[in-house]
Amino acid sequence: QVQLVESGGGLVQAGGSLRLSCSASGDIGRATAMSWYRQAPGTEREMVAGIISAGNKNYGDFVQGRFTVSRDNRKNAVYLQMNSLKPEDTAVYSCNMALGGHNCWGQGTQVTVSS
Repeated sequence: QVQLVESGGGLVQAGGSLRLSCSASGDIGRATAMSWYRQAPGTEREMVAGIISAGNKNYGDFVQGRFTVSRDNRKNAVYLQMNSLKPEDTAVYSCNMALGGHNCWGQGTQVTVSS
């Protein structure tokens, strides 16, 4: 099973930026989709951004052009560039790999945005 490790989270002021990385132990080129999800305390997990094997991208409605998802198959990595961060973006961000009906998850990285 592929292991996913996220990094790049931290504390940032509102309006700031962070770049999250997700490193996979296996070939992400086989994945149906690579996605970022987030979950804040007391809320359900929600999809932030996803990129499918064909390269198409989709984003949660709340992103509103502030985030960009990308992948580097040579490095087996997926990235999430987050700009214009808001306090409501505070959450644990997790990477997901969908492959053949199975889902792999990373442990997540904490993003905290102060006002």
